[in-house]
Amino acid sequence: MECWASPPRYDDDYLPPDGQAHWFPRRETMPPAEREAAIVTRIREVMDHAHRTSPFYRRRWDEAGVHPSHIRSLEDFEKVPPVTKLELRAAQERNPPFGDYLCVPEEEICHVHGTSGTTGRPTAFAISRADWRAIANAHARVMWGMGIRPADTVFIGSFFSLYLGSWGALIGTERLRARAFPFGAGVPGQTLRAAHWLAQMRPTVFYGTPSYALHLAEVAAAASIDARDFGLRILFFSGEPGASIPAIRRRLEEAYGAAVFDTGSMAEMSPWMTPGETTAHAGMLCWQDIVYTEIADPRTWARVPYGGEGTPIYTHLERLSQPMVRMLSNDLSRWESGPSPCGRTYPTLPQGVYGRIDDMLVIRGENVFPSAVDEVVNRVPHYGGEHRILVTRERTMDELTVRMEYDAALAGLGDGSIEGVRARAESELRTVLGVGARVEMLPPGSLERTEFKARRVIDSRDLLREVTTP
Repeated sequence: MECWASPPRYDDDYLPPDGQAHWFPRRETMPPAEREAAIVTRIREVMDHAHRTSPFYRRRWDEAGVHPSHIRSLEDFEKVPPVTKLELRAAQERNPPFGDYLCVPEEEICHVHGTSGTTGRPTAFAISRADWRAIANAHARVMWGMGIRPADTVFIGSFFSLYLGSWGALIGTERLRARAFPFGAGVPGQTLRAAHWLAQMRPTVFYGTPSYALHLAEVAAAASIDARDFGLRILFFSGEPGASIPAIRRRLEEAYGAAVFDTGSMAEMSPWMTPGETTAHAGMLCWQDIVYTEIADPRTWARVPYGGEGTPIYTHLERLSQPMVRMLSNDLSRWESGPSPCGRTYPTLPQGVYGRIDDMLVIRGENVFPSAVDEVVNRVPHYGGEHRILVTRERTMDELTVRMEYDAALAGLGDGSIEGVRARAESELRTVLGVGARVEMLPPGSLERTEFKARRVIDSRDLLREVTTP
């Protein structure tokens, strides 16, 4: 079961013995140098498969002067040019529907998923039967690392649509032989129904986005239902930064009385749980023998030393239908070498994925990440659970405004108390961000909640507009 077959082969009836902490003890605890040697071999195999079957990869590697046979070390691999979402989108536009990076015959495809297309042409994901099984096995293995077991019931509070997150959680649950409760999300009134179903069925595990879990707890409380009474022991999340942000994690833990686990990379990289926490709670582990992860310098695309910050670049080691080879995430993270206290010898992301390089806001010369604002407002007393970040420019000066709801308890204390919380929020934002921010306090329920990924940044600057001084 622990050999690295090529292509990957799994026994779908395998489960670790009761009491075993690791799904594959040898693979998960082996010396990193030994694992890295095996990863180099596997990278070369995946690249050879892509070079033979994909004009997309063959063309870009030929242009860059690289060939699968050249990859003899992880340093050699850093010479391979990263793939961007824009390039994938353009490839599918030229060669519909799946692009010329499809590496298996179309008749082998059993699932089609994709992006929403809100930022351009939707991207279609073609997943073969073999890959679907590999994804299920990978997710079951990572979920085992969180402490999820066959006796658990997993409530999936996420969209069942093109979005791969909910499907990955479902097939991982099924492969783990746990009980799946695929409730979904997104239908008007469904959140209140979810609260009633959770209270009635008392599942032990919840999956969704952090913002939706907080929204669900609010809706439940408004209906006089305490989310702690759901009986959940584990909450695991993906889809947006949040579960690794200490203040948001504390709110989730307090609301549900459950352990919180962060996971997630990007839909193109499913199995997306491969950056995922374990019971050690030492940050998200990079499960390198499933998806090889590099934290890279955004200018050179070379790996940064452990302890450094950069953008994750991902490479499939098991998925062959649309393999991503050095897929650029544009996320922001910092990594450490490990090992984790759980005994796994993978690198770790101690703070998870906490920002975006491409949605970083430059305000008066300071780099401002929305996740830093999220962290501040979530720890301000009487924060009401929702906020918006507005960036405007009047003439030549950028202005940062945070519209923040306060809770019902503060509403009852009067204007003076509201003003005190506003002043504290402004002070803490200035300290953390290095730039002043104006805070507007809003009554409870003023801002729209979401059942999917929170979208809180509104940047209305016209940065290309010329400004003249009178």
